[in-house]
Amino acid sequence: MVRHIQEDEALKQKKKIVPVLAVILLIVVVILITLAARIIERYIPSREVQDMKEYYGLQAEDDMAMVIDDKVSDVLCKYSGGQVYVDYRTVHDKFNSRFYWDSSENLLFYTLPDNLVTVNAGSNEYLVGRESHSENYTIVRVDGETMYMALDFIEKYTNLTHEIYEDPNRVILTSVWGDVKAATAKKATQLRLKGGIKSPIVKELEKGEAITVLEEGENWTKASTSDGIVGYLKTKFVGNIQTVARAHEFEEPVFTHITRNDKIQMAWHQVTTPDGNGEIASVLQNTKGINVISPTWFYLNDNQGDIANLASKNYVDYCHQNNIEVWALVSNLENKEVNTTEVLSRTSSRQNLVNKLVSAAIEYDLDGINVDMEALENAAGEGYLQFIRELSLKCANNSIVLSVDNYVPTDYTAFYDRREQANFADYIVVMAYDEHYVGSEEGSVSSIGFVTDGVLNTLKEVPASQVVMGCPFYTRIWALTPKDESDTVESASEDYVPYEIKSEAVGMNTTQRRIELNGAEQVWSEEDGQYYAEYENEGVTYKVWVEDAASVEKKLNVMKSNDIAGVAFWKLGFEADSIWDTIIKYTK
Repeated sequence: MVRHIQEDEALKQKKKIVPVLAVILLIVVVILITLAARIIERYIPSREVQDMKEYYGLQAEDDMAMVIDDKVSDVLCKYSGGQVYVDYRTVHDKFNSRFYWDSSENLLFYTLPDNLVTVNAGSNEYLVGRESHSENYTIVRVDGETMYMALDFIEKYTNLTHEIYEDPNRVILTSVWGDVKAATAKKATQLRLKGGIKSPIVKELEKGEAITVLEEGENWTKASTSDGIVGYLKTKFVGNIQTVARAHEFEEPVFTHITRNDKIQMAWHQVTTPDGNGEIASVLQNTKGINVISPTWFYLNDNQGDIANLASKNYVDYCHQNNIEVWALVSNLENKEVNTTEVLSRTSSRQNLVNKLVSAAIEYDLDGINVDMEALENAAGEGYLQFIRELSLKCANNSIVLSVDNYVPTDYTAFYDRREQANFADYIVVMAYDEHYVGSEEGSVSSIGFVTDGVLNTLKEVPASQVVMGCPFYTRIWALTPKDESDTVESASEDYVPYEIKSEAVGMNTTQRRIELNGAEQVWSEEDGQYYAEYENEGVTYKVWVEDAASVEKKLNVMKSNDIAGVAFWKLGFEADSIWDTIIKYTK
């Protein structure tokens, strides 16, 4: 009896275990199936196809994508009547910065070496100089705040080619020429949006289809196709990579210049009133070797581009009698009411300024114009360059030398674009002074390192035959007056300076008299390439970095060693008479 009861209990236990085992087995099977599905999913390539309108960012019906030098641009252009229209900013920044758009007067310009191309918005006609031309399409379209240029017209003046593809709309633009890496697909495969088999397909590649290799990777290679699709394919499917030349025949413009055969030895003559012109004989009396003088005769006088004029024909005649050319200076600093950016950015005022300057040059028989536009804001940059271009054309047509004064190159003056200036202007003058200035900390106005760097960095943009080095005849005497220490809040700050700084610009003779009167010792500074002196007077410390024959000679050696076009000095009347014996050794 007991045995039977035990057997029944064992049977009952087995019956209970079977369902549990079944459940466990089912769970194991489900897990295995899930794992298998995941493994399959992981290793089987996705067949998802990328929406190509989304790929290119197309939305409006007339939108057209741009693929620029094998890169899909995030900027769209427009497609209308079989013509591609690219927005001006893209054209200017990516393809050809010589195009200039005046949004206030709806005019487009392109400056050739010998002529100005002018296009009115909404027209299919344009002028080259005074000669009329036309196209079978609208050249410039304005849509709200955006100006679009016809791509065919852009290509007339730009080393650029394009091909149009539809469905979806895209244009393939090539503007960079040279060697590229080319290959073909080893077999039919997929080009995917990103590296990885799960990334959407952007194109089915045929065996032998040509691709441009952009980035080589161990597993995936980035490539572009001839019809403007950029993506990734497996590296093992990339055929033999070869370097091929991508070239395009295009005739680049050739610029010519009016230059002297001898070294330029120029000096600025500051003239602030008509009476100042009568001093020319005495100003030149003790100089030696000057072949160019630049009187400060013209300055912007209103927002319409009119100029104040202090010119004198008798002055010019006297200089010519002494074999000295006159390159009159035009400035933008004298009339504080003038908005230089406005004048240069608006075509009517800019061209009025050009015409007034050239008319004055003809009237007074000037040999040249020296442009000294300083303290420009970044917004004036494009208008300023267009001013130089347009002025250069009229100067060249009248055999007038055009020189342009520039700061030493820095990041914040890059918009002056010395390289582009040099295409049109005859000479680029690098003002290698004002290293330290009114409002700065004390220091040299023109240390040798500052001069050397200024010249060398200018030469990165401008041919040596066009570079003139500007040097100072003046010195700044710095006065450091101790502050009242009672202001404990100010004196506790980290950048606290315990003295007030003022400076005075004086000539070479005045500098020497001050040093001698105060019994100061001049000590040569190899780092600055000049003598340094320091003295105290009534509790004020005076510091002087001396400009004299020794410092000027150091600078002239920079001119000589770099074989640049010449030298210019600011300003006549500040020099010691003996300085000319040093200068003429380097300029004759």
